[in-house]
Amino acid sequence: MTSGAAEKQAFPPPAAGSGPRSATAGFSVEELVQQMTLEEKLAQLVGVWVNASTDGDSVAPLQDEMAGDVRSWEDVISTGLGQITRMYGTVPLEPIEGARRLAAAQEQIMAASRFRIPAQVHEECLAGLAAWKATAFPVPLAWGATFNPVLVRRMAGLIGAQMRQLGVHQGLAPVLDVVRDLRWGRVEETIGEDPYLVGTVASSYVAGLEEAGIVATLKHFVGYSASRAGRNHAPVSMGPRELADVMLPPFELAIKHGGARSVMHAYTDTDGVPAAANRALLTSLLRDEWGFAGTVVADYFGVAFLNVTHGVAADSGEAAALALQAGVDVELPTVNCYGMPLLERVRSGAVPESLVDTALRRVLRQKQEAGLLAPDFNAAPPVIAAGAIDLDPAGHRALAREMAAQSLVLLTNRTHDGGPSLPLPAAASLGVVGPLAHDPFAMLGCYSFDAHVGASHPDVPMGIRVPTVAGAAEERFGPVRSAATGTCEAISGEQIAEACRIAASVDTCVIVVGDNAGLFGRGTSGEGNDAADLQLPGDQHHMLDRVLAAAAAAGTRAIVVVLSGRPYALGGFVERAGAVVQGFFPGEEGAEALWDVLSGVVNPSGKLPVSVPRTSGGQPGTYLHSRLAGPSGVSALDPSPLFGFGHGLSYTAFEFSGHATSAPTMSTSGAVSVALTVANTGAVDGAEVVQLYLEDPVGEVVRPMRELIGYARVELAAGASAKVEFSVHADRTSFTGVDLKRVVTPGLVKLHVATSSTEDVHTHELILHGGRRVVGFDREMLTPVTVTQQ
Repeated sequence: MTSGAAEKQAFPPPAAGSGPRSATAGFSVEELVQQMTLEEKLAQLVGVWVNASTDGDSVAPLQDEMAGDVRSWEDVISTGLGQITRMYGTVPLEPIEGARRLAAAQEQIMAASRFRIPAQVHEECLAGLAAWKATAFPVPLAWGATFNPVLVRRMAGLIGAQMRQLGVHQGLAPVLDVVRDLRWGRVEETIGEDPYLVGTVASSYVAGLEEAGIVATLKHFVGYSASRAGRNHAPVSMGPRELADVMLPPFELAIKHGGARSVMHAYTDTDGVPAAANRALLTSLLRDEWGFAGTVVADYFGVAFLNVTHGVAADSGEAAALALQAGVDVELPTVNCYGMPLLERVRSGAVPESLVDTALRRVLRQKQEAGLLAPDFNAAPPVIAAGAIDLDPAGHRALAREMAAQSLVLLTNRTHDGGPSLPLPAAASLGVVGPLAHDPFAMLGCYSFDAHVGASHPDVPMGIRVPTVAGAAEERFGPVRSAATGTCEAISGEQIAEACRIAASVDTCVIVVGDNAGLFGRGTSGEGNDAADLQLPGDQHHMLDRVLAAAAAAGTRAIVVVLSGRPYALGGFVERAGAVVQGFFPGEEGAEALWDVLSGVVNPSGKLPVSVPRTSGGQPGTYLHSRLAGPSGVSALDPSPLFGFGHGLSYTAFEFSGHATSAPTMSTSGAVSVALTVANTGAVDGAEVVQLYLEDPVGEVVRPMRELIGYARVELAAGASAKVEFSVHADRTSFTGVDLKRVVTPGLVKLHVATSSTEDVHTHELILHGGRRVVGFDREMLTPVTVTQQ
């Protein structure tokens, strides 16, 4: 095996008359390990990325610089192959044609290998399967806003079933990074700023994929989202306590309760040690302490980055040695360091072959679980027998719309003409303005295929129908006065003037602002698109100021809609707009869901998974802060958010009553129940998210002012009520103590029943008694909750 990549090589087309053939090996994993040559072993530890661009339109960091030497496809697979990288997700490709190419590739890989082992196939699936013509679901930040893990699990199941039909075995999702700095470009890919919300929602996504037979890949392990100043790949300045209490719990949950079988290392270094070279992280913690038995895969080019960007390895061979010793089993996206450089290191005795064997066993066990070692393995994906596949069927679009609607957050709803601004009354005239009014990409995150790959193929049409805000309005209400006011990054004075004229001439004006997602500078949100501050990108702040002034002067009802990948500072606008609605790249059905909410067809129920800042410079910071990180007399800067984590309004009203705990005390190994009744006292059906926060007033280390430990989305018909009961184990109060062990300590804790991190409804004081108790991976990580309709 030689080093280098095969990015420019195209898979050979299917040979005339070729058809699926079965593998005939039937060897056990241990038999394969014992019989393989070193070259054959290393071939199983790499992927190959075919058709990837090297001309600057990158979908991975430094992709054009990481291509390496180009070899023929035949040479690359001559001793076998571990993974095929993104057969469907690299260029616009008809799904059935992709399946045929995959079948041909698998046959050729099997024919070239003594043991006839096919490759494991992986794809991105962060906002739906990242393939041309596949449904673009809302981004993960929108999943968080639903506070609805059940819905997320349904979505993942649909995505996973499609992937299996296409012959895909592994999905590179979900992202479990907890937001620490809202300026980071990849905030849209996260589920939010709270580890419990991230962990529970991500675990549901993992379970949905795994139930469909897809290997879910947890990323990015760990600390990636805490890079300095929110800059992609920048160093992480984080102590072990914050890492353990904020960053690690989502991964623990997704492994223990989601059943994830793969983990992807982070690009970043923490305190000078890159994740890809961190044996304490990838082996001692993940495997030895947590008992994880799956594979660890490299983030794209992450092994080579140990040499190229981190400077902890002198060359590719040393980078390979560091990564393999740390516990990275598979080099993605393509063979480089784990090729000839690692081969030479092993042959020289610098790297023990036993390390290769350890990684190989994990890879082969996973292939065995996927049926790739079965004697009757069929190289043809199931879709070939059907002859066609619809990757965006009606059922998927319906679920995408439901999820989008549940994710939209009503931030404010002020009085206009004697009543609330929303839902909209039947208006004589309607205007839709703003840079995103006519832009379908306002709905799509950076890992949706059309934004991720399609943007580099302008001659290829979008593979799915994505209505715009203005277009969806016209279909519903007839003629709408609208103007595409420039772009997110550039708006002319004339365009602003036209928007003002429209706002002054209609009864209701919807102003659509926010982001365009893209990669590495192509957009305002997404991987590599970090922000200097949290002011709306480009000239949107100025435009919004002008249009709101024009609307106020004319008496127009002004509705501000923010469609973005991160929250932006809205402190100067919320008192001037009739209502403000926040959406986080709500997917292909986002515009329809938006008008469902604005018109009252759907009652908004989304809650903020991230805080909305008041001013553009109050970063970094989230609601998970200690006393001194909040407002105080020792700093002139007030970091209080405009809207806290968990905030979101409804068109109905909810009343909480019957607050009770099962006991005023519990032991440090015991549990109590927290019960209440929530009633819908309004005139329309709705859903409220009951949130339970923990406060530890006096800890042996500095503790956050509060942290979410439980929640329940409660759907209630008008006039109905339900009993909500949380079971809180003492383990849920645990934290990393002065000795860096996770502990439960005796003393007073407070349990806040709330509707957001800043809006308490009732507080219970609870005394924990008994000795200080050390807990670990076997601790209780969930707060079970039951909802009983009354």
